[in-house]
Amino acid sequence: MKQRLDRSEGVHSRRLRTLVDVIGRVTLAAALLLGAVDAFAETAAVAPAAGELEEIVVSGDRLDVMQTKPVDSVFGFDKTVLETPRSLTTITSDLLSKTNITGINDLVALTPGSFTQSFFGVAGPLDVRGTPGENYFRGMKRIDNPGNYPTPIGASESIDIVRGPASPIFGPSKVGGYLDFHPKSERANADNTSDPRGDIGFEGGSWGKKELHASVSGPMSLFDKPLGYSLYGMSENSDSYYQNTHTIQDIAQASFDLKISDTWHSEFGAMYQYFRGNQVAGWNRVTQQLIDNGTYITGQSPSTYVPIDPKTCAPVPGGTPQPIANQYGLITQAAANAAGLGCYFLFDPKQFPPTAAMATNPNTVLQNQGTTHLNGNQVLVGPDDVLGDNVTTLYFDLIGDLGSGVKLANKSFFEYLNNINENAYGFSQYYKTWVLEDRFVVSMKLPVNDWLKSNVEFGPDLRFSDFEGGDDFSGEYFDRRDLTQPSSPLDRRTWATAGQDFYSDHMKGHFMDYGVAFLADTTMFENLSVLLGGRGDYFDMHSRELQDSLTSPGLLADKTKTAFSYNASITYDLPFHIVPYATYAHQSTQITGQGGQIDPVLLSQGNAVAGSFLKEVGIKTTQLDGHLYAAADFFIQQRVDYNAQDTVSNNTTQAKGVEFETRYVVNPELTIAGAFTSMAVYNESLASNGQQFSFVGAGDVPGINPGLFYGGTVGAVFPVSTTGGTLKAGLPKTLYSVNFYLSADPWVQGLSGSVTVSHSAKVFSGFSESIALPQYTLVNAGLRFERGKWAVNAQVKNLTDERYFRSNFPDLFGSSIVLPELPRNYLLSGSYKF
Repeated sequence: MKQRLDRSEGVHSRRLRTLVDVIGRVTLAAALLLGAVDAFAETAAVAPAAGELEEIVVSGDRLDVMQTKPVDSVFGFDKTVLETPRSLTTITSDLLSKTNITGINDLVALTPGSFTQSFFGVAGPLDVRGTPGENYFRGMKRIDNPGNYPTPIGASESIDIVRGPASPIFGPSKVGGYLDFHPKSERANADNTSDPRGDIGFEGGSWGKKELHASVSGPMSLFDKPLGYSLYGMSENSDSYYQNTHTIQDIAQASFDLKISDTWHSEFGAMYQYFRGNQVAGWNRVTQQLIDNGTYITGQSPSTYVPIDPKTCAPVPGGTPQPIANQYGLITQAAANAAGLGCYFLFDPKQFPPTAAMATNPNTVLQNQGTTHLNGNQVLVGPDDVLGDNVTTLYFDLIGDLGSGVKLANKSFFEYLNNINENAYGFSQYYKTWVLEDRFVVSMKLPVNDWLKSNVEFGPDLRFSDFEGGDDFSGEYFDRRDLTQPSSPLDRRTWATAGQDFYSDHMKGHFMDYGVAFLADTTMFENLSVLLGGRGDYFDMHSRELQDSLTSPGLLADKTKTAFSYNASITYDLPFHIVPYATYAHQSTQITGQGGQIDPVLLSQGNAVAGSFLKEVGIKTTQLDGHLYAAADFFIQQRVDYNAQDTVSNNTTQAKGVEFETRYVVNPELTIAGAFTSMAVYNESLASNGQQFSFVGAGDVPGINPGLFYGGTVGAVFPVSTTGGTLKAGLPKTLYSVNFYLSADPWVQGLSGSVTVSHSAKVFSGFSESIALPQYTLVNAGLRFERGKWAVNAQVKNLTDERYFRSNFPDLFGSSIVLPELPRNYLLSGSYKF
């Protein structure tokens, strides 16, 4: 059995933590010092400086919502959103800082085709077109994060949300889409000659929310070369609405822009994120009555057990009762097996044993069963549960402008993830993964003649990843704990990460992707644009199961695979700024798990690399002298390899639907933005196999008292639904939102506000369709007051105190657990710029 994983921070983590502390302290100290100097200068001055007067500019597009700047997150040709033949949304710095966008779920209100299911309460990715989205950092793909740690939205300068797979130049990607994050510290500019600037701020809110952040940027020199720098630090220490939940988080960013010569410059920097919290599974013992009115089934799981015959689920004759927990107050896998806690497993729901047969196993029957009302904060979290991450991200870009439209760029990227996850109900995991990528791109502008122009990009790309990690999911007993009572030895399980159990999967390996890509954007007669691109990838992959794994211990897989991707788009600029477009793309994807690992079973079967396609047609327009932007599209996208999938992070799906987005700057005092999605997502592996495994909840076995099996776990293979077919559960078919941004400057200078209204249709919690989650309308509102260099924000999330839920892993646990979302809550923040 694997030696216990050291849960304390090692030398590497302590050094990184020290680096965070140093950067954070320096940033905060600089912010305070420069802020104090600036404040003193303000009070001493007779009149404000001319530069300050220039900053107070009344502009129609106060929040920079019109997306007029070039976006490199799709094809890299400096095309604007209007010119790009793909569906995408840009969230600018002003939108992030001056409105209600503080978390991953807030992006849904501005982004059609997006939604977020619960990944055990961790806001890792945004679901894009029904698939967990990938996260990019300045155009480079990060290690997969389906729910290892919260994505740091607040530490972003801007976010580009691209729907559909990435273009060939970015390499293999998922079919749904991705988010490209630009860090706060990206403000570094070597051409900046002004004095250092920055800000310091604090945020507090409901349930003990406490966060301090600061940034500073300015010019300096390195070896007599102009160097722009930007530093950002954030520290959070917050309680939570949910019981037994606390968050400690530190983020440090540093970016530099070095002007080497008139031709060459370099952009380089780092980001470090330290996170300590826990997952939140939500409610267990889910019934429709619990969703509708909060009625919860109470009762204690037995404290002793008698040995069970696994064939009959009945006690072994002459068996002696034994304590279910060991001397450390934990339930071992051996005790769980002897007690038959998983005895009712892999049955046919249509032939489920009757009540009398289920009662043969006394070890799974609740004692003193009853009902009570359950509050939303009473969730399946133990006091010792932990989710911890150290994430280090480094980048170094060398960029040369050779003139005559020729540019060279070499982008190097490194990321390291150290993850630990332990939960009392029986799940534990750890991952240590790092990735190194180097991409070289040659860009050329080719003015062939007056009516024909072409921009091309081409170059090689190398990506290497090394991984080690394991999951222990063989004995997850969600329902043993009564949520009205504290966690106890009746429900606490042993963990493989503590050396107390075998791993379900324990993998170690590495892979290399050798890629080369080409893109050409050709414009004819000023109006017609054709974009063509292709990419070839050669994967060299190695993965093995370690001996303490319950799944294929010792299995070694070594495979190579060649894959090809391509993109074809056409755009035509009609009169009156109307731009229709059509795109067809085929993209390869590498099937990696929650820690960026390759499953050796999938690899040995030749299913570690798959493909997807996208068909999209749309129309975009700007009207009213650029004050109105609107875009609509219809898409079909699908993974094409049914057997190549990871249920957690890269499901085999088909999605098709209609998306609409609009932004309208009515006048300097009112801006309106809206989004609409009508989408259906289908589970293609379910369609292919006709059935799928899932854990069983009370709603799956009507007429049977669930208290008979809540002391254990039940799993079944469910056939395709006769009503919903292969529709993926947990994802609403219809979503729409409208956002109002208002300014009271004509009456009260510096006062502004925002109101966001989002509506989500009813969904089923799991694909067995036994539990329905109601539709809901969510209202968020905020006020902001700015005067000089001071700003104060007050926000109310869920203003109407709507009662709503998110499904949690609908393909596996949708009938067993569900996450009650936050009630009305408040945020108050203040900042000072210098």
